[in-house]
Amino acid sequence: MKTRAPHDLATAGTRERIVRTASRLMQRQGYEGTGIKQISREAGATLGSVYHFFPGGKQELGAAAVRLGDEEFTELLRETLDAEPEPEKALPALAAFLARGLRDSDWLDGCPVTSTVVGTAAGAPGIQQAAAEAFARWRSVVAESLVAAGFAAPDAADLSHTVIATLEGAELASQVARSEAPLEAAGRHLARLVASYR
Repeated sequence: MKTRAPHDLATAGTRERIVRTASRLMQRQGYEGTGIKQISREAGATLGSVYHFFPGGKQELGAAAVRLGDEEFTELLRETLDAEPEPEKALPALAAFLARGLRDSDWLDGCPVTSTVVGTAAGAPGIQQAAAEAFARWRSVVAESLVAAGFAAPDAADLSHTVIATLEGAELASQVARSEAPLEAAGRHLARLVASYR
């Protein structure tokens, strides 16, 4: 899912620049479409530096990029859900935020986790594991928010799967269609679904 605005790479340390650059490039080009040389060039780091920090090469760096996307979206998810105690209002707001982020990036910046893991899971177990942990963490954040809002724990767990899967799918549909409509519709329908469990 879309993360917040990128940090200033000029003030970041070398390892952070490499990971942030890899995350952005893999978000836009996918794992297979992103090379180590391009990452090092755009991060302003030598190839030697990349392999110093990531001796496991591109797969290790890809897993680090996924974990960065996970951390940033987890923070955004918590902030959005904490800011609005009624999930029925928070979910459309989150969907609208994701839609604006896509539009503002000219439909390039979809989910950095999904963009990196698609097509790599079989051959890159470290990336697959990092992505699985990201989705589990996002579901946990949603479930915790729902429980705090008074939902039964089993319902909250089930709904959390639907919320994350729906937002992921709607974000991809919005990106492909170059339209905010799929995400906006997903937000409205998630709100109705969640409300129906009250």
